[in-house]
Amino acid sequence: MPIIQLLIMLIVVGLVLWLVNTYIPMNSAIKTILNVVVVVVVLIYVLNAFGIVGPFIRFSNRLR
Repeated sequence: MPIIQLLIMLIVVGLVLWLVNTYIPMNSAIKTILNVVVVVVVLIYVLNAFGIVGPFIRFSNRLR
């Protein structure tokens, strides 16, 4: 995946998360859970884009 495409995706996800946090009224606990879930999903996506997640998954499958 080209780095420009990755940066655009990160900017769009950050902008959408900011819009949700700013303009949609919700409980702070729900907002925190939403932020953590989005950050974890984006982190896994970025690690997968750089090929880091794949070897760990294959390694954990060998341990079983």
